Amino acid sequence: MELADAIARRKMTRSFSPEPVAPELLEELLSAAGRAPSAGFTQGVDLVAITTGEARVHFWELATDEAWRSGGARASGLMAAPAIVVPVADPGAYVRRYAEQDKGASSLSGRVASEWPVPYWIVDASFMVMQLLLAATDAGLGALFFRLHAEAGVVLEGLGAPAGRVAIGAVAIGRPAGDDARTSPATRKRRGLDDLVHLQRW
Repeated sequence: MELADAIARRKMTRSFSPEPVAPELLEELLSAAGRAPSAGFTQGVDLVAITTGEARVHFWELATDEAWRSGGARASGLMAAPAIVVPVADPGAYVRRYAEQDKGASSLSGRVASEWPVPYWIVDASFMVMQLLLAATDAGLGALFFRLHAEAGVVLEGLGAPAGRVAIGAVAIGRPAGDDARTSPATRKRRGLDDLVHLQRW
């Protein structure tokens, strides 16, 4: 599939078939995500790939509550996804990278994470998610980026992530079940370029 086709076809899938994603295909998707841009080539985002039934049950217990899990077809359609990927960013890696000699001229050099005007670790995690979504589309799979319904620190601790890491959400991957409910793109028009783009200035 051409890149333009993947961009045009990409959409959020909310209901999945439980059919497993072949390990070699998932590895290709994760590799594509790993080639996303990285500030200072810090590469401070790890991916937790959750694929076994036991591990997925554990994830959903960490990331949601019983009321959400028993919420009907919408919850069960998402929980059927055979693969879940959690991007886990390390703010400290970026602080250390920008304290290195070749970054000495950067205004970020020497700043603690809380002082960064734009947290590059969040940007990098977002880049990785976008490449993962596009790679899944290119492979004929569905994918959904979704927020964690529980406190991220609790989820990360339960997944064994080192202290100090942050998460922006997770990505469910699998074959679409074909019964997705109507979502925002079905009810809201995409902005056209005349409305979206401001040439030279606003």
